[in-house]
Amino acid sequence: MLQLNNSNIKLNQSSNDKLSAIKVIAADLTEKGLVQQGYVEGMLNREGQNSTFLGNGIAIPHGTTDTRDLVKETGVAVHHFPNGVDWGDGNTAYVAIGIAAKSDEHLGILKQLTKVLSADGVEEKLKQAKSANEIIALLNGDVQLEADFDASLIQLNFPASDMVQMAAVAGGLLKNTGGAGSEFVADLVTKSPTHLGKGVWLVSSDKAVTRTGMAFVSTINQCELDGTPVQALIAFAACNNAHAPILNKITELVFKQEQDSLLSLSAEQVLAFFTGEDIATETATDNVAVFKIKNSHGLHARPGAMLVAEAKKFESAIKVSNLNGDGKAVNAKSLMKVIALGVKHGHELQFTAEGPDAAQALQSIGSAIASGLGEG
Repeated sequence: MLQLNNSNIKLNQSSNDKLSAIKVIAADLTEKGLVQQGYVEGMLNREGQNSTFLGNGIAIPHGTTDTRDLVKETGVAVHHFPNGVDWGDGNTAYVAIGIAAKSDEHLGILKQLTKVLSADGVEEKLKQAKSANEIIALLNGDVQLEADFDASLIQLNFPASDMVQMAAVAGGLLKNTGGAGSEFVADLVTKSPTHLGKGVWLVSSDKAVTRTGMAFVSTINQCELDGTPVQALIAFAACNNAHAPILNKITELVFKQEQDSLLSLSAEQVLAFFTGEDIATETATDNVAVFKIKNSHGLHARPGAMLVAEAKKFESAIKVSNLNGDGKAVNAKSLMKVIALGVKHGHELQFTAEGPDAAQALQSIGSAIASGLGEG
């Protein structure tokens, strides 16, 4: 786990271009005693090979594998550019995280950073940050940017007899996450929910809430509230505005009068609808292949970018999972998600492709991995 402190952060930096920014960051790494003189050349060469811009206003400049011997100690230097730095290809970096890594420790750093920085709203908050503590809190994930909502917060076809039972179930699910207390559940069941139309209702409470989250409960019974059908309840535990994107989705659904479309979805589809995540599902496709990563330092940014670029050449939907990790399948066309898999040398990746050029895609990806993804 990357442990940041105020000495890692330099606020209110400015640079005319990314090469100037990288030189300043390299000098900072040198001054901190993390690298020897000359590491800057590795950082500039690395940038010349492939952009280190990750997205969401974040760049991660670091050295090439042949300059690893210049690294004295693994560490980072985080530079904050409130006015932004042009990182090429129309991308603007507001925070650049210079990485010095002796071995493959940087994969853990990248994995942590990509998970934190993939959330909506990070870019703007980092851009507007006024203190090192604000930046540290964001990078450590201490600032909630997305409402908690996962499979554990979905209960379909519950045999409820009334709205109170629906609210109690939803409240219990949210309490079980640890983000809300018993007072929240007690308050939720006494609230008057709002009918969104077509049997879908919404209720919320901020009592004893420490993390914002949402629960979705549907019933298999024929329930009513004041003569109006009750088929599903959306419940929020709210202590900040992290649920705003979900509320926007609900508003759009109501505007289109498509509330009842939620009632026919599976739990996995409900999750995908509200989070926008590409949820891994079992498919009947025969286009599945497993490839072993040969790169001595795993899938760091450069080979990761090469892999993603290869996947993007094809129309088919392509998912990849690290069989030596948590096994969760992610979009193979997303650099942040691929790096977050934490792939090391010798790890096996399973690819699943579905579409008109699926077989060709897997063959091409296998060839790219076999050739070293740009590292020989």
